Amino acid sequence: MEIQVRSLKTAQGETWQVSLDRNSVTFRSETEARDFVRTLEARLRAPHPLPRRDQHVA
Repeated sequence: MEIQVRSLKTAQGETWQVSLDRNSVTFRSETEARDFVRTLEARLRAPHPLPRRDQHVA
């Protein structure tokens, strides 16, 4: 997944956009945008165990 952070100039002032491949999320500040990216990257790096075949999935 490609993650990019960039500044956007709007009539209301500056906002920050995080682009995730073809999706994007807008934030009020660079700090909010970078915090979101840090959290997202940590979640992507976290282990994701798959259920075993003998486990019942509800």
